[in-house]
Amino acid sequence: MKVLVTVKRVIDYNVKVRVKSDNSDVDLNNVKMAMNPFCEIAVEEAVRLKEAGIANEVVVVSLGSKVCQEQLRTALALGADRAILVESDDVLESLTVAKLLQKVVAEEKPGLVIMGKQAIDTDNNQTGQMLAALTGYPQGTFASEVKIEGDKAQVIREVDGGLQTVSLTLPAIVTTDLRLNEPRYASLPNIMKAKRKPLDVKTPADLGVEVKAHTRLVKVAPPAERQAGMKVASVEELVDKLKNEAKVI
Repeated sequence: MKVLVTVKRVIDYNVKVRVKSDNSDVDLNNVKMAMNPFCEIAVEEAVRLKEAGIANEVVVVSLGSKVCQEQLRTALALGADRAILVESDDVLESLTVAKLLQKVVAEEKPGLVIMGKQAIDTDNNQTGQMLAALTGYPQGTFASEVKIEGDKAQVIREVDGGLQTVSLTLPAIVTTDLRLNEPRYASLPNIMKAKRKPLDVKTPADLGVEVKAHTRLVKVAPPAERQAGMKVASVEELVDKLKNEAKVI
């Protein structure tokens, strides 16, 4: 079985995000970039399926500018076999990404598509569901456990009320949650080997998809600074402040 994994380049989660002075966007100058953490989990799960003998090939795909090759090489160092970059300097919205991935899925014909449930920059949580709709594949979102048995995938997914188990007929789409696994670190020998693994570059035009914007970024603003808390001497004082100052009761 071939497993296709999506990878997105985002600001490293350890970096404090800065907004441009004109509030037009996030400032990316001299900012450390990394693989989206949920995508790391997706890559790890695919590599584990290969190590278990369930998958025989892991293909990673990213969409964006040429610099996304860095994150694809990281995924190759973690154990993926080959990579595909759909290169575009345009801002790619979730629907456009889903349409491009639909074409990649049609070409690659994977038995399983694993994606991060969301990216930590746009935080939309849309692409996996949109891809499932476009391909007609069954989907298991927010997966905390995945088991493959024959042509079935059993996915335990995290929902508001607890855990839900769904059975999917392959090919299917799974989006990963935080508790699915703990990604490994790439070793130096594997980083060196990743440089020799194949990485194909395509364009949206190659896939027959027109990139166009359906939304417009109006303004980006940093979150308001939180006020310092305070200590109270008694329950009565707490109730008084909640009632007369915060006015929440």
